[in-house]
Amino acid sequence: MAKYIFVTGGVTSSLGKGIIAASLAKLLQARGLRVTIQKFDPYINVDPGTLNPYEHGECYVTEDGAETDLDLGHYERFLNIFTTQANNVTTGRIYQTVINKERAGAFLGKTVQVVPHITDEIKHRMLLLGQDDQYDIVLTEIGGTVGDIESLPFIEAVRQLQWELPDEDVMVVHLTLIPYLKAAKELKTKPTQHSVKMLSETGVHPDILVCRTEEPLSEELKRKIALFCNVKQEAVIEAMDASTIYEVPLHMLREKLDLICLRKLKITQFGEPNLDKWKVFLDKLKYPKSKVTIGLIGKYIELQDAYKSILESFIHAGAMNEVKVQVVNVHSEFITHENVAEKLQNFDGLLVAPGFGLRGIEGKIIAVKYARENKLPFFGICLGMQMAVIEFGRNVLGLTDAHSVEMEPNTPHPVINMMEEQKKIKMMGGTMRLGAYPCDIQQNTLAHRIYGETLILERHRHRYEFNNDYLDQYQAAGMVTSGKNPETSLVEIIELPNHPFFIGVQYHPELKSTVERPAPLFVSFIDAAKKFNENKSAVKSASKDALI
Repeated sequence: MAKYIFVTGGVTSSLGKGIIAASLAKLLQARGLRVTIQKFDPYINVDPGTLNPYEHGECYVTEDGAETDLDLGHYERFLNIFTTQANNVTTGRIYQTVINKERAGAFLGKTVQVVPHITDEIKHRMLLLGQDDQYDIVLTEIGGTVGDIESLPFIEAVRQLQWELPDEDVMVVHLTLIPYLKAAKELKTKPTQHSVKMLSETGVHPDILVCRTEEPLSEELKRKIALFCNVKQEAVIEAMDASTIYEVPLHMLREKLDLICLRKLKITQFGEPNLDKWKVFLDKLKYPKSKVTIGLIGKYIELQDAYKSILESFIHAGAMNEVKVQVVNVHSEFITHENVAEKLQNFDGLLVAPGFGLRGIEGKIIAVKYARENKLPFFGICLGMQMAVIEFGRNVLGLTDAHSVEMEPNTPHPVINMMEEQKKIKMMGGTMRLGAYPCDIQQNTLAHRIYGETLILERHRHRYEFNNDYLDQYQAAGMVTSGKNPETSLVEIIELPNHPFFIGVQYHPELKSTVERPAPLFVSFIDAAKKFNENKSAVKSASKDALI
């Protein structure tokens, strides 16, 4: 049987439960244990698929097509393993399951209540991943903050499991905040005391406190926290702010978080942590040899989490190329023909990001045109690839009104059309083309040089596609469709061979980029940006020499 670690949060949101959970899981994995992580979210949406990115950040798609919380991206990036539909559960999914059972008569006429019916379903989902002997430890992150009304059923389920399971099979890690008051020049423990008190009042007693702090915790302060919160002093873990999330596992290793967990769970068979690859990555990340500046053209740039996986992929690819990748957000809504050169001329590469809807579309098309005509390395993802198709249609093929039927249903040139199987779908949630699909790659193309393979699997999240009715016109004009789905002939990759680096993909390569396995497209894009920067510097240097 697997053992279970629950991670809760207190005082405030956004303390980094997902990063702490992923870091602990990484350390346990590095010691040779089989580990997975799951996230329980308290919102009533069945999944994040219908949520605006401004509401909840990006929607992370798993290999099996689940639309999930962005924390699952952290889990995969840290552990280098795939998560599934079972790794993310929401209140909406719990209630939907219980109500469907009630409608089917499964409760034999009983009154359906939060306790025991909702909490029983929560417990079933919490234990599910640990029942087939696939994992030694299952970590469960409880979304929200202790004290939230929405989180109460999940906390109650944890209380029941603490009571039902043997002591050595379950434990709770509580993440909290120790604020530093500059005026008093003092760290304050009272918010943590209240948070633990509130958690204890529900019947859940934390075994470990991970304390986010801007200043180091003295042993005296740790003793005070342990005394008032009823934990051992060694179980008060200091979590100082880090320069990058990828340093957190090493911080937690120094604090012996993993060893304390192993002792509590009475696991004795484990090795020394092997973090060699992780340390090499961190070394390259912290000590780059050069810098490139990438323009991220998007419409949700006010919220960094909206493009979380893309930003992390740049970090992975930057380390691989030993360069610092500085990402500058450019709001596509404010790009015009008049100001495009001013906004984009200082970049070494351009990424046009995914998205939905009409807002900011023309700015993305203008940005693509600038990159194509000025030989600026270009990378388009999903909607970004579709904008490249529209731009080429308008400005090279002469299809002046070319557009996507998503934004302009009555366009005379629907170069981007709705997928045939999507046309009959009325429900919005969970109905897009989701998850991993195969793609055949044409040899002797940029895509083939990048991947080094002729068949790949990448994750999708879209309803619209390249309209193959226009395929011959695009190919005749020089656009190469270098990747296609082997079953449907859906165009997955487009590229321009007479350009230093111009590629667009219908899928989302950022969703499979990890520390140990960076996404090939991002690695090659940053390499192209690096060469562009070097050439630009060489031209400037030559110009200065000529003036002298």
